[in-house]
Amino acid sequence: MLAPRMLKIDQRRKKIMELLARNGQVRVSELAVELSATPVTIRNDLAALEQDSYIERVSGGAVQRVNTFFNMELHTHHQDNVDLKKQIAIATAMLISDGENLFINSGTTTYFTAIELKKRKNLSIVTNSLPVAMELATVPGFTVVLLGGQLNVVDSFIYGTNAIEQLRQYKADKTILSVDGICAGIGLTTYHAEEATVNRMMIERSREIIITADHTKIGYEGFSFLSDLNSRLSLVTDDPGEENSSLEEIKKAGVRIIFADTHEQ
Repeated sequence: MLAPRMLKIDQRRKKIMELLARNGQVRVSELAVELSATPVTIRNDLAALEQDSYIERVSGGAVQRVNTFFNMELHTHHQDNVDLKKQIAIATAMLISDGENLFINSGTTTYFTAIELKKRKNLSIVTNSLPVAMELATVPGFTVVLLGGQLNVVDSFIYGTNAIEQLRQYKADKTILSVDGICAGIGLTTYHAEEATVNRMMIERSREIIITADHTKIGYEGFSFLSDLNSRLSLVTDDPGEENSSLEEIKKAGVRIIFADTHEQ
């Protein structure tokens, strides 16, 4: 009789996420049998998934987080540059002070930033991102407003006229904005045309705008225009490790450049 085939680590963890999404919870003993792995291996998998904010461990296994659907999408479809995005999120959260009023839009990097913001106190957050709202709504001392309107189910964000009208009621100290492109001469752009109006309103009604974008977004032009580049903007990105002409042009436009290692140019 042939021994059960051992799954590779990424295949095994993907299977754990699939079982969790289907059943709502998983147990170490059952996973060990299902995946032909030792309990120690399964516990290590669960520890890694929890560290990456995909699950919540409980005695004997793990359960879904409120935002498990988003995390499942992230785990299976948006793994590109995840480590860079987490570094950018850490650097972005360092720019936020206790007690500030924030606008936060949707995106993988802004979601990771929301996780880092749990280390702050007494924040007030207005967001159109379901995962961001779910992540922060249970933090003691935080006030979280989720905009109402039309729902983009695939990317888990709110948009439309109702969201815009509600957003007009608020002013923010800072906006944390995920974009799909930042380019000198073009400005800030996004792929999602339906979210662009919400993003533009956040920019308009905020004192300072913090752009979270890894190096793949630098010099890239997205579909919908958001804003010209100006001195109100700070760009948090990863250090390319060599001279980047696009970054230099962005800096000349007045944008403050902050690398994920907190080094500033």
